[in-house]
Amino acid sequence: MKTSHIILLAFFIIASVQLSGAPKNSPVAINGKLQVKGVQLCNELGEPLVLRGTSFGWHNFWPRFYNKKAVKWLATDWKCNVVRAAMGVGPKGSYLDNPKFALQCITPVIDAAIKNGIYVVIDFHSHKMHTAEAKAFFTQMATKYGKYPNVIYEIWNEPDYFTWPEVKAYSEELIKTIRAIDPDNIILVGNPHWDQDVHLVAEDPIKNVTNIMYTMHFYAGTHKKWLRDRTDDAMAKGIPIFISECAGMEATGDGPVDEAEWQAFLDWMTDRKISWCVWSVSDKNETCSMLLPRASSKGNWDDSLLKSWGKISRNSIRATNDNVVKK
Repeated sequence: MKTSHIILLAFFIIASVQLSGAPKNSPVAINGKLQVKGVQLCNELGEPLVLRGTSFGWHNFWPRFYNKKAVKWLATDWKCNVVRAAMGVGPKGSYLDNPKFALQCITPVIDAAIKNGIYVVIDFHSHKMHTAEAKAFFTQMATKYGKYPNVIYEIWNEPDYFTWPEVKAYSEELIKTIRAIDPDNIILVGNPHWDQDVHLVAEDPIKNVTNIMYTMHFYAGTHKKWLRDRTDDAMAKGIPIFISECAGMEATGDGPVDEAEWQAFLDWMTDRKISWCVWSVSDKNETCSMLLPRASSKGNWDDSLLKSWGKISRNSIRATNDNVVKK
């Protein structure tokens, strides 16, 4: 690359950083606006980038963790370069029932991610289709946050029993809605059966759009080599993958952590430079909830406050994100 081109790209990163207010040497300060090149998530210079972090639990079940201090702790102590705000859509007390409360929960998380210079997935956390509500929500989010390089939109968490043509049509409509306001921040697209049917996406991908990726979700105690192989096949056909939710136990969120299978997935994601968020920052009496009920809502979680999965998650993030190559 010519020196003049490097200088120009560096200028654009500096401009993005100044706009986001990203602290010096933070992930966003280092990498700027994200883009997709082929199947790879890349930084503003077009260099491969892997995001690794945590997903908050459903906002309507664990609102107490949706605050700026929790985000700061995850960014500084856990070394997360991304967090996911899982705005619940559907169950009692969700965005459908109380949109004002939903926004009161997710807004501090988004704002704190921007302040701490990390990326944030704004997740429409639904298993069912709510097209009108999703369009209204993402119109609001893109209008408010589309200027920040930190933002990633996840337009449908986990479609359950829908066909890919149904999910595809919904996604095309949501992509059009967001792109009318925000032309280039990353958009994550779900697929049927809780984001396991990536092979259907590979047979009929969305066309004539840029900077989109498709989500794959796994729980290592249930989804094993077959899902890694299926995802490999989809990527070989040009499908970019972002694992916006994953964990080490059974798909119910309970049962024992399959540490060997989790490590197999971890090695596989590292080898393929796939970004991921672990589930979840919550305190329910289940394996996938990382925290004990006595844990503070605002971080400062030592090992005595972390459940087994919380310790594994923190160690997995810190071990890999500490090895991220900086430009």
